Amino acid sequence: MDLFRKCFEFTKAQEVIDMELYPFFHALESRQDTIVTMEGHRIIMIGSNNYLGLTSHPEVVEAARKALEQYGTGCSGSRYLNGTLVLHLELEKEMAEFIRKEAALTFSTGFQTNLGIISAIAGRGDVILCDKENHASIYDACRLSFASLVRYKHNDMEELEKLLGEVPDEKGKLIVTDGVFSMGGDIANLPRIVELAKKYGARVMVDDAHGLGVLGANGRGTAEHFGLEDDVDIIMGTFSKSLASLGGYMAASEKVVGFVKHHSRPFIFSASIPPSNAAAALAALRVLKREPQRVRALTAAADHMRDGLRKNGIPVHETKTPIIPITTYEDMRTFLICRQLFDAGVYVNPVISPAVPQGQSMIRTSYMATHTPEVLDEAIAIMTRVFSQN
Repeated sequence: MDLFRKCFEFTKAQEVIDMELYPFFHALESRQDTIVTMEGHRIIMIGSNNYLGLTSHPEVVEAARKALEQYGTGCSGSRYLNGTLVLHLELEKEMAEFIRKEAALTFSTGFQTNLGIISAIAGRGDVILCDKENHASIYDACRLSFASLVRYKHNDMEELEKLLGEVPDEKGKLIVTDGVFSMGGDIANLPRIVELAKKYGARVMVDDAHGLGVLGANGRGTAEHFGLEDDVDIIMGTFSKSLASLGGYMAASEKVVGFVKHHSRPFIFSASIPPSNAAAALAALRVLKREPQRVRALTAAADHMRDGLRKNGIPVHETKTPIIPITTYEDMRTFLICRQLFDAGVYVNPVISPAVPQGQSMIRTSYMATHTPEVLDEAIAIMTRVFSQN
């Protein structure tokens, strides 16, 4: 059989394109901001992970520009060999201090961060206990690790305890969970996870890609939100969301970071973060440290939007984060609503099967600290009109 047969038989995307309902790969013509230009249209952006609104912050942009001038466009190698800059070390030091861990390590992308940590820490003979709604990068990392993967129902602590109790004592155990779940916007039951980890001798890793800059009084994420910063063994996150750049990090004890640094194939065999990205992330981190009120502004914007949508009869999921999903049920209805919203000036993200079960499609909306009430009210009015027609 021809290896490419599956490619030639894949027609679903083209069918939606032909219907003029295709919602993916819209091209930005401006900076990522609360209002953008996209394919010639003025669009209210409520489909971005730019939670703190820092992608256009003058200090962040200037830091990236200066790094380009000083270091050039790239490092031409891995951190392990010729690709370590003073910038990388400075970023790692400040990330570790901010997350309140002994050490930190940077990776070239957030996806690669999970691959690099989990594949190095867990191996044959170990068991990874994974929330069913964890990010795709965690699942790929588990496959790469060759450890046994055990999935538990989403945020179901009774099932997690049952599964932990079935793991032999001689096996290494790692519980991995998103802090804030990227699609549903809900928060992991971290207090109970930590309690169970201590009871059954497991380690805990939190993917805080959507928690950094979002949760906690200072924006340190899910562990700070629950007062459990000393109880989570590994925290990972990305620079591509709240920190307005590209790349990822892990924060843990010095021994654990040192082990990953010398055993992680995705880390050792990948080029390091380009200078401009490292500088932008570092500048964004410093803005967050100096202006923790941005976290409160983000919460206020999300609360404003959630209340407005709910009052207008739009079926939002009840979350406490700036990720607010809206139930749309069927894939084609989701495509239609997204198209109509785009044409009316609002950008959102469709979430369809197989990312969610058939019949449970939704629209994922997400907000920024820099969204004003006026812009949000404009979006609510447009969304109310579109949903009333569908």
